[in-house]
Amino acid sequence: MTLTRKPVAFGDLRGWIETLRKSGELHEVNAEVDIDFEIGTIMRLAQGPGTGPAMLFNNLKGYNKPDSRCRRIFGSSLNNNRRIAMMLGLPPETHPRDLVKLGRTILQDAIAPRIVKDGACKENVIAGKNVDLAELPAPYWNRLDGGRYLITYAGVVTKDPTTNVMNVGVYRGMVTSRNTIPILMWRAQHIGHHVTEWRAKGAKEMPIAVAIGWEPSMGFCAGSPVPKGICEYDVMGAIRGEPVDLVKCETSDLYVPASAEIVIEGMLGLEEDTYQMEGPYAEFTGYFAGDRSPKPTIRVTAITHRNDPIMRGTIEGCMPGSYSENAMISSIFRSSTAWNVLDRAGVPGIVDVWGPPVQAGINLNVAIKQSYRGQAKQVANALWGSSAAHVRYKQVTVVDDDIDIHDYAAIDWAIAYRVNAGENDIVIMPATFGLGLDPSTRKRDRDPTLFGTGKWNRVLIDATINLDYDPDPEFGGTRYPPTVWPSKEDEAAARARWTELGLDKLKRG
Repeated sequence: MTLTRKPVAFGDLRGWIETLRKSGELHEVNAEVDIDFEIGTIMRLAQGPGTGPAMLFNNLKGYNKPDSRCRRIFGSSLNNNRRIAMMLGLPPETHPRDLVKLGRTILQDAIAPRIVKDGACKENVIAGKNVDLAELPAPYWNRLDGGRYLITYAGVVTKDPTTNVMNVGVYRGMVTSRNTIPILMWRAQHIGHHVTEWRAKGAKEMPIAVAIGWEPSMGFCAGSPVPKGICEYDVMGAIRGEPVDLVKCETSDLYVPASAEIVIEGMLGLEEDTYQMEGPYAEFTGYFAGDRSPKPTIRVTAITHRNDPIMRGTIEGCMPGSYSENAMISSIFRSSTAWNVLDRAGVPGIVDVWGPPVQAGINLNVAIKQSYRGQAKQVANALWGSSAAHVRYKQVTVVDDDIDIHDYAAIDWAIAYRVNAGENDIVIMPATFGLGLDPSTRKRDRDPTLFGTGKWNRVLIDATINLDYDPDPEFGGTRYPPTVWPSKEDEAAARARWTELGLDKLKRG
């Protein structure tokens, strides 16, 4: 199927919310909801396995007075593939396989942003001693969180001090005082590269801005593996089909979407004696992670926001039956990125790539058309040798092209009958870089301050038919016996009688 995109510029978060409302994808909660534990619990229970609605909470306990600075929270926006497709300008019923194929190119497309003099995000400006983060509804999303997390699905803007190329990323940030927010970041991320560059120039702080609440492409791109050197604002423009209007911050030379709901401006401390305690937090692994420890901290210099702004937040952490926004997006774009890595490495015969959302693309399934032995190992080596594998592709399963990698039963069948550990079908790659939030990694090896990253022992499961086996004359010269599935002729003949046999009315329980 050839996909035809019709890019949509929603204008701002409110335009996206209205689109969801008209399409029946939005659930509004008008009853009073407590931002301490209750709102997070409701969102987690409602999101389902990629089936839940986007949610707008209009009545927040403690923030529902006429003079409250922010009275609403919007979340669960992209936790199903229907809404991801809508954001990309595709029909809601688009199959994930086609979303992955589109993702192979869309993160490399670009429409440069447009600088404007003013915007709705400047309707209210609070600076200096008047800054008080407590005026914004920062929830205790989960009972075991280390504190109130204001930054969960925002666009965090930093820039390379040499090239001036900006990066927009998604990081978690916990409020610790009226004007401080420690954040979790890793040296291998683009923001980590910027920290290294600023430090090399002798800086003690670097400018940072947090844009909260804009079109869905902001969080989508900020949480996706956009190639280094390409600004996420350019990719956002390509997704929406129009330039992103940017306005300069009040206290730095960073730029943010002019129609963002809320912007937090500040300086990120680069010296360890300025770090503040952060964590733990319910992470995308489905476990609490990022242990309580000193983290780089934003010193807030200004807050700007629209009139009656809407807070954009998300419930992080994916488990069976409850898929987060990050998990749904990661399943698409970590798969797309892996496919591109394999292509650039010259691995032939790639048919399909998929990282299921239940584990946010941590594990990857790859279908190939084999042409020589050892091809599955080439797949794993290419993936694990790429920077894209920093926090993904822990376990890689490679199957033949007769296996539908979107069907777990098919994958399980292939593993059951095509894997022989004694024939090197299970390969372990020890002591590589990896996700520092993975609870299966020893606590000591998850320390980002000490090591800069986590530590993984990766696994390849080669569930392809082993081409090292000898062709068997009994099987017509193939290496494996035929399956029990009927021949095409026998199947077609039986299907032709389906109605006559009354099987078309058969209901499966």
